Amino acid sequence: MEDKLFVTAPSLAPLKEYIDLLEGIWSRGILTHNGPLVQELESRLNCALSVQNVRLVTNGTMALQMAIKALDLKGEIITTPFTWIATLSAIQWEGCIPIFCDVEEDTFNIDGTKIEELITDKTVAIMPVHVFGNPCDVDHISAIASKYNLKVIYDAAHAVGSTFKGRSLLDFGDISATSLHATKILNTGEGGAIVSNSPDLDEIVQKIRFFGHNEAKEIKRIGTNGKMTEIHAALGLVNLRYFGDVLSDRKKKYHYYKTRLKDLDSICFQELKFGESNYSYFPIVFKNEMTLIKSMDHLEKRNIYSRRYFYPSVNTFTEVVEYCECPISENLASRILCLPLYFELDVKDIDFIIDELIQSLS
Repeated sequence: MEDKLFVTAPSLAPLKEYIDLLEGIWSRGILTHNGPLVQELESRLNCALSVQNVRLVTNGTMALQMAIKALDLKGEIITTPFTWIATLSAIQWEGCIPIFCDVEEDTFNIDGTKIEELITDKTVAIMPVHVFGNPCDVDHISAIASKYNLKVIYDAAHAVGSTFKGRSLLDFGDISATSLHATKILNTGEGGAIVSNSPDLDEIVQKIRFFGHNEAKEIKRIGTNGKMTEIHAALGLVNLRYFGDVLSDRKKKYHYYKTRLKDLDSICFQELKFGESNYSYFPIVFKNEMTLIKSMDHLEKRNIYSRRYFYPSVNTFTEVVEYCECPISENLASRILCLPLYFELDVKDIDFIIDELIQSLS
């Protein structure tokens, strides 16, 4: 194939719709500082996701940091090693200590049965990740948090559009922090959001987002510059118009992949146990790393660019964290590969990818 097929691509509304909103920005001359389009996107996301208190911020990493700050956490935070480095760096940036809990081999999410053994008198929170939009066992995690009086921050970077018991996955925990990065199902180019059901927490988040100011511009606490711009909010507003189509398209293509590949005994798939995923990515797990590398090299020669996501396991980043053995995460990270999956990917392209993958395994 001459055209390159990348692991993901941004889902974008028609350019004309975006330009129309940009013209309004130009005429108003308001580019930031909680402008009208930021407020409109927050309101529309509240409605679209049936949640309260969506607050837009600069990116998903900042959302995690602001969540820790809003809950005034100082101590150990139990999290997963099977994640992107941003989960770890947000914890460390806010002066907390990450404690790694290994993952479930089938769901790729934090293993709830192993959390309690890691709790000490220094533990202040649990930060699970809904990996690839696959919901964690939120009921079990909530029960542990209640038992030990811990806060729960969900790294929901992949989880816009995922649900649990008919509710948005962002509606769980003390705070959910999500990403609206270009690679996510709903994007603002760069961006993120914080969701909380607590009016008090929401008020704190709003102050933190804008240097610690209240509405009267009085400094009430330590804050940061976490504001989303009008330009990014405009992109989010036009992309939100097509979010339902993107979500259903992603699910359809995910299941098409899985149907065609399900009889291969040389790979296996992420198991979806709790709730409904948004099918953000299509990961496959090989029997060993050697086979993965062979298939990945074969695909790249055909202009198919897959991604080892997440690799390596974050607990092995010894330049920034002390090594803690997490055998399941480390093994999973060495064998997992995400295949291309995005809105503009044609079914014939998926067939081509599948055929080449099968050939690489023969």
